[in-house]
Amino acid sequence: MARIRIQDESREITETAAIRAFLEPFGIWYEKWPVEGRITPDSTSEEILAAYTPEVDRLKARGGFVTADVINVSPSTPNLDAMLAKFAKEHTHSEDEVRFTVKGSGVFHIHPDNGPVFAVQVESGDLINVPKGTKHWFDLCSDRNIRCIRLFQDMTGWAPHYVDEPINERYTALCLGPAYLPAAVGFESVVKV
Repeated sequence: MARIRIQDESREITETAAIRAFLEPFGIWYEKWPVEGRITPDSTSEEILAAYTPEVDRLKARGGFVTADVINVSPSTPNLDAMLAKFAKEHTHSEDEVRFTVKGSGVFHIHPDNGPVFAVQVESGDLINVPKGTKHWFDLCSDRNIRCIRLFQDMTGWAPHYVDEPINERYTALCLGPAYLPAAVGFESVVKV
């Protein structure tokens, strides 16, 4: 289940309705989709896309997306450190970034113009979008595993546009444990490359 951490306010949000309410003013969607019983850990990319066809079709209509794929990142992914380094620096995209996490976890750090910097940890079953033009960066959790459905309006929209004077190094990338823990206890460092 997703969790939000607002580091500057030493605050966390873990309840689904509160997460949705917090993200909505920033134009960020949060949905929880079932995973267990729909796919297995060994499902192929094609099987995953087929299992989520109704949800993907709904999002395509909502956001003007034309294609979807499945990305699978693990410690054995070739050039993993170089790939992660591209997204660990504050940047924007020219289209929405939409991710449904099938397996694993990661952290989107969002730097909105109209609010505090906050981190959204996503894991299996979580869908999130980062609206186009929103400053953000992304880190994997320490196991360096994530498998996601991605939606695209245009494949060329995925080039990161780095911001002047990025702030990502001022914020600690953290993944929360499986249960809510107080801010001072139990955080697992995210791998930074």
